[in-house]
Amino acid sequence: MKGGMGNLMKQAQMIQANMQKAQDELGQIDIEGSASNGLVKITMSCKHQIKKIYIDPSIVNDHEMLEDLLIVAFKDVLQKIEQTTNTKMGSMMPPGMKLPF
Repeated sequence: MKGGMGNLMKQAQMIQANMQKAQDELGQIDIEGSASNGLVKITMSCKHQIKKIYIDPSIVNDHEMLEDLLIVAFKDVLQKIEQTTNTKMGSMMPPGMKLPF
């Protein structure tokens, strides 16, 4: 019984180390979200650090459109980050176990 618990603890530590490594790797991955065929582009790391925002000069004077496109681009990049994170981290979780983030 005691040996089984020791093995379980070793496995848990190994999973934790692998997850930390994957999180570090995710911090190095940049994802781009865009709106309206690239009129607005937002690049973020998978740790939600904004790296770059591009706004096409043709829409700078239309504030309402710019606001809407920024929202769409942010939603797009956040969705892509979530997909990338779930793919990367989900492969380390036992089947049926969901990620807490």
